[in-house]
Amino acid sequence: MQSSSEADALQVKTFGGFSLTWKGKSLTRSSKTGESQFIYLMQLLLHNRKDGISRERIEELLFVDREIENIHHALRSVVYNAKRKLRQAGLPEVNYIEMRKGILYWTDQVPVAEDAEIFESLYHAAEAETDTDRQLKLYLDAVHCYTGEFLPTQAGIIWVAQEAKRYRSMFCSCVESAVSLLRLHQDFTAMEELGNYAVGIQPLADWETVIMEALVSQGRYKEAQKLYEDTVEYYSQEQGLRPSRKLNELLSRLGTQMLHQYATLDEIQKALAEQVGEQRPGGYLCPYPVFKGIYRVIERLIERGGQSVYLMLCTVVDSKGNPMREGSILDDLSPRLEEAVQKSVRHSDVVCRYGKGQYLVLLINTTRENCKIIQKRINQNFIVGRQRIGVQYYVNSVISSFAGDRF
Repeated sequence: MQSSSEADALQVKTFGGFSLTWKGKSLTRSSKTGESQFIYLMQLLLHNRKDGISRERIEELLFVDREIENIHHALRSVVYNAKRKLRQAGLPEVNYIEMRKGILYWTDQVPVAEDAEIFESLYHAAEAETDTDRQLKLYLDAVHCYTGEFLPTQAGIIWVAQEAKRYRSMFCSCVESAVSLLRLHQDFTAMEELGNYAVGIQPLADWETVIMEALVSQGRYKEAQKLYEDTVEYYSQEQGLRPSRKLNELLSRLGTQMLHQYATLDEIQKALAEQVGEQRPGGYLCPYPVFKGIYRVIERLIERGGQSVYLMLCTVVDSKGNPMREGSILDDLSPRLEEAVQKSVRHSDVVCRYGKGQYLVLLINTTRENCKIIQKRINQNFIVGRQRIGVQYYVNSVISSFAGDRF
């Protein structure tokens, strides 16, 4: 609930988007051409209320790459139109934008409530607080004040990018400090809520570890295990990324804390085995961390059994043979390559998506000649008609993984 002073202020939202609101009425709904200059002028003035911003700097930012004969006149026109718009929106009839010694300031007669300023104020207050209960509340208030990137639609502008980075760093610090205090208070329900919020605001930033720690600490091991699997799946399959080293280490460490209830060996073995609904034809498809574990076990088995095992990397390449790294075409082709690889290898072989358009295959008890046969099968299942996009293969023996052959 807003205080009376906040209700009488011009509400400025900069996190996750930009908006201006006066007594419940939006000032930034229009998409007209002139509106963009009004919005950018207000962003500059309202975010720099304390020190103001020089006329030259505003002119440089407002009219960059535009040939204007009289740039001072152009700025006066933008300021005049902005004042008229503010007056029409019902703001008190004062001189909203003041010029003093070549510096433009927002008037002190119209108070402003900017989310970025409130967030930073809460952050510094939390950093200075010595009482842990009050400090935790301040950190959590700051976290929930941050609702997304600072001015995301202007991310390509240098000053915006610098501020966005600064606020992002503060947000991370707030989350980490709040997690430490919640751990101290053993409030794992609040920690789980905080982790979920952080993941929603900053995807792909490893905040899943906060949720998993909370789940493990509450003894909710099945949920923690599912979170681990879903996280690896999301990073690898949806984003074409491998989970970061930090995420892998933290999730693995937390995983060792998971204790299961007492069970017989038969019950454990039944739970370990693939269930009917989980089985898929072709090779065993698994996330990268699981693949890495299987690879390391096989390395050890080879020492004793002398099995012939090969590691194959399949990469989508364009018509010139260059690896494809980004783009909607690659997004469409990656699942197709996955299906082609799975269909082409044996039930005992292991498959994992390494990155966008790249798949790893562990070929168990095979020969180098059979690797070439498998590559032909993959091509037959992947290449359609006169498609010029293909697959490039590298194969290494698991015993000697230093030299690779290109086919």
